[in-house]
Amino acid sequence: MTNQVLHVDSIPSHLRSDCENCFGLCCVALPYAKSGDFAFDKDGGTPCRNLQSDYRCGIHTKLREKGFKGCTVYECFGAGQKVSQVTYKGLDWRENPESSKEMFDVFPIVQQLHEMLVYLQEALQLEVTHPLHKDLQRLFEETEQLTERSASSILALDIPTHRANVSDLLSKTSELVRGKVKKDKNQKTIKKGTALLGANLKGAYLRGSNFRGGLLIACNLQNADLRMCDFLGADLRDADISGANLQGSIFLTQAQINAANGDKNTKLPNSLKTPQHWLN
Repeated sequence: MTNQVLHVDSIPSHLRSDCENCFGLCCVALPYAKSGDFAFDKDGGTPCRNLQSDYRCGIHTKLREKGFKGCTVYECFGAGQKVSQVTYKGLDWRENPESSKEMFDVFPIVQQLHEMLVYLQEALQLEVTHPLHKDLQRLFEETEQLTERSASSILALDIPTHRANVSDLLSKTSELVRGKVKKDKNQKTIKKGTALLGANLKGAYLRGSNFRGGLLIACNLQNADLRMCDFLGADLRDADISGANLQGSIFLTQAQINAANGDKNTKLPNSLKTPQHWLN
């Protein structure tokens, strides 16, 4: 029985970013502060100065060298085009300024819902979760329906409660996947919630660990065995996963991988691609 995550091609297109059909919502709705990830401050609802009239980024191919690493690790999971083309039926915020604030408030909510859909879709693709498929499918369809609602209905949603319901099923999924890992005398035990900022775990046997919501910022994971781990919500910014094996791990996104440092020897789940900046 396999627990491989879904291949990227099996992720529905509407759950992948399609900037061509978006009004540059992430470049306007979201705030950011000047830091190592962003070259200047920007308030939420204010267009980034790099956003062009056609809603494309003027420095898209040079984001990292221009000081916008944060943009390269953001993922809307298709929420941008959903809000732009479905919720607002192609009516953009520039020509319809009266609806702009509402649109900018709706976008991050739909982004959260789409992120949940991606995780639920991944769980549905795992053979080991067969006992949960009925509940996973029901919750997937319910979440999908929420994204189809009107803007006012979306703003009124109780997202924390819905997220808790999704999280419960994803936790059960994680237990089923990680429960297949055989115990090993070299296993390093990582307790949930353990602070791992800058920790040295080079070459560690961490197969089947639960890193959910963990802070692995600048953690040394070179050549570590990270197979069949749960990375849901883990912060991998500047974590060194060069030569590490992450195959079979779950709830790991391309944005998380883009935020980490790896190399050509890093083994990723089938759903993810090796970032170009690892190879430069």
